[in-house]
Amino acid sequence: MTRRTLRRARKLALATALGLCAALTTATATAATPGEGGRAAASGYLNLHQCAYYAASLDDHFSTFITPSADNRYATGTRIAATADTTVQCGPGNGNHDPVPVLHGVKALDLATGRYLNLQQCDYYRAASTDRFTTLVTPSGDGRYSTGTKVSNTPETSPTCGPGNGSHVPNPGLTGALALDLTAGSYLNLHQCVYYSERLRSHLTSVVTAPDTRYRTGTKVSRTADTRPDCGPGNGDYVLVPILTAVKSFALS
Repeated sequence: MTRRTLRRARKLALATALGLCAALTTATATAATPGEGGRAAASGYLNLHQCAYYAASLDDHFSTFITPSADNRYATGTRIAATADTTVQCGPGNGNHDPVPVLHGVKALDLATGRYLNLQQCDYYRAASTDRFTTLVTPSGDGRYSTGTKVSNTPETSPTCGPGNGSHVPNPGLTGALALDLTAGSYLNLHQCVYYSERLRSHLTSVVTAPDTRYRTGTKVSRTADTRPDCGPGNGDYVLVPILTAVKSFALS
């Protein structure tokens, strides 16, 4: 083999090796970084349970989505699991505020089907009795209070809410959408903030921060598990009820 032929052979071998190295590097990077931070999207189902309660003596509704920190009578079955829940689990209430099955709901959100968990909070208000309640999932028995909560590859910034029943109508100030990037951390932290007005004898529940930030919440995806609820102060009339307020952290696998 001549020197000229040998040089050509060495150049060809080097080019081939570099090309193979680049291809392997690209493939590895593609496989390792499906989302921000280099971690894959979550897996399993977020089974979001919505429990509604009503006290006829007060003409007062309110909702829970995670079990309150100090009152298991309003417990919910919200969890992440390998299987999809189809039956809602709710506490019995306290004998005054009783369960309202038509406003209960459960939605199994497959976390592997998209990058974003789009939580949509729809608040409904009846002015005649200053009564309100919140939905995060469409009630099993009344689609007029539907929501657009879902998992997708597109972040949503505007909520999609049902029209209400003509008496309870959407309340924009406490209605909101939150797009949670499931690749942004290891934990989904759901914060439930419950408020009560003694003067109006009325509760309200917030999980997603809405335009009225006095009722903001700390719901987020992060690298750490939250252990204390983060809630706004209310408006001075509606004040925070600690025993019904809670935070629940779910590990994203």
